[in-house]
Amino acid sequence: MDAEVDHYTVLGLPSGKEGAALTDQEINKAYRSKARELHPDKRHNDPNAHANFLKLQTSENKLNRKGQKDSKRRKMMSDLEEKERSVFSLDPTVRAREEEEMIIAQKLKDEINKIRAMHKKTMPDNAKGKEGIDVEGVTLDMEKIVKVSWEKVGNDYTAEGLREIFEEFGGVEDVVIKSSKKKGSALVVATIGNVLGNLSNPLLVLPLQPVVFSGEKNEADGPKSSNLVGAGYQAREDSILEKMRKAAARRQKCDT
Repeated sequence: MDAEVDHYTVLGLPSGKEGAALTDQEINKAYRSKARELHPDKRHNDPNAHANFLKLQTSENKLNRKGQKDSKRRKMMSDLEEKERSVFSLDPTVRAREEEEMIIAQKLKDEINKIRAMHKKTMPDNAKGKEGIDVEGVTLDMEKIVKVSWEKVGNDYTAEGLREIFEEFGGVEDVVIKSSKKKGSALVVATIGNVLGNLSNPLLVLPLQPVVFSGEKNEADGPKSSNLVGAGYQAREDSILEKMRKAAARRQKCDT
């Protein structure tokens, strides 16, 4: 029987697509208006007053429950769509950092090619073929190239400033700076010793070409290391930190 009742018509509302588009507020407003009209207290002479009023209440309950189900369904679909978007889209901060790192890496690669091209023009013919990296007949001694990095705090470094620091240990052929917002880095082509930089913002100097040990030496010294490149970097970093501590101690002694 209930399936034959048009609950929208009972409340005096349009049915079909128009009724399905009605909001909960519109349904409640129609119910209040119809309830005042059909309330039994106003229909003392109508024997069907109670039955009609009960029918009105039943229709209002049916439509409200239907509206609640539709609302829950829409919210569930909205939540699912939001989860899908969050899964398939990276956090904007992470994406920006990755893009920045890719740009810096590409620029460093371009500058290495630039340095190689410069060596091709300045290198004498009899120097070609020596140990190094050969690119289209150009030999570049990778042992002379170091990568310098520092935090973007305290005193920052410029290409000229880095050149002055490294020239204390020998000739400097080129300095290329590529920095991000938080970290600075540079490629230096020079013959160097141990370089510290400014104590307020020390430099981390690592060879661009990692240190590689021969297999025979590894077998003679003991078990093969699982991370020779990392060990080489760590040894260089420990040496730099020790130099910094000694320099700081000498400065403190002079101040006192």
